[in-house]
Amino acid sequence: MKPLTRFTAALCLAVSVAWAAESGPVQPLAVFTVKTAGAQVGGSVDGQVEAVREATLSAQVQGAVISVSVRAGDRVHAGQELLRIDARAAQQNAAASTAQVDAARAAQQVAAKEYERQRQLFQKQYISQAALDRAEAQWRATQSQVQALQAQAAAAVTQSGFYVIKAPFSGVIGDVPSTVGDMAMPGKPLVSLYDPLAMRVTAHLGQHHAATLRGAAPELQVEIPGLGASRIAIPAAKVQVLPIVDAQSHTVQVRLELPSGLEGAAPGMFARLWLGADPTSGPAAGTATGPVLVPANAVVRRAELTGLYVLDANDRPLLRQVRLGRPMGDMVEVLSGVRAGERVATQPQVAAKVR
Repeated sequence: MKPLTRFTAALCLAVSVAWAAESGPVQPLAVFTVKTAGAQVGGSVDGQVEAVREATLSAQVQGAVISVSVRAGDRVHAGQELLRIDARAAQQNAAASTAQVDAARAAQQVAAKEYERQRQLFQKQYISQAALDRAEAQWRATQSQVQALQAQAAAAVTQSGFYVIKAPFSGVIGDVPSTVGDMAMPGKPLVSLYDPLAMRVTAHLGQHHAATLRGAAPELQVEIPGLGASRIAIPAAKVQVLPIVDAQSHTVQVRLELPSGLEGAAPGMFARLWLGADPTSGPAAGTATGPVLVPANAVVRRAELTGLYVLDANDRPLLRQVRLGRPMGDMVEVLSGVRAGERVATQPQVAAKVR
């Protein structure tokens, strides 16, 4: 019986050790207290250069392209012809409408003379009032017909003008995706151009940064690597924060006007928006505004779930779904799900074993 007793005692000890290992983590749980970064968070936001005035021209009518007068990169002035579409049918319609107007005017002159003769006869009491009224009605009908045909001819002339594509403003041709022989269709892009004298940088910021810029926008700095390493200072008066928030990313679009006539700037160029006057500075001491930041290694991603293990009042980690913003080094911005002052576990694998 003694060997069996020793075996039973060893088995009980092994079960006790295994139960203790499953009931709690082997190592202590590391905790991070959620904090808010200052409004002047050092760092940058990616953006791109856009043209304030940019247009993609297309035809309002259908027809074959018979001439293209510009190429990509050409500078044009307002009203300059860029492209022409075959307008022979429209021109014939305009000529026919003009001829109809001439015929109607001739009929109007005859009716006017007839009405004058009938009026003189009526004064001599040679005709009745009814005959005079018929002559007057015929004269007024020809007047109305002339006006209607004049409007129709003007519409035909305007329609023929749709076959010539002109520049709506002075600028630079960005792209000419059509060539001679292509079929122009309503809505099909033919020429694109932009104004190089009015450029801006567009970036998307988190809601916290956008709220700071709306209150008292500091002087921001823009860097365009394609134009050189120097940064461009943008005064607060040239910063526009749109009043809407994107429903998918929960970010706000910010537009910064570049100096007029910035040499070399073109739509689509990469730009970097530096937040704060000193991009290398850290969070402002003592500030309570700014984005909520947590360590990036504390984030749990399971299928479509993104969450954090947040400690409750009993120091038990509970998985909570959150919505993340942009990364900031080894930290990540949290748009919703946790508040400043709450504690999160920085070791999700260890926190998952705590019961």
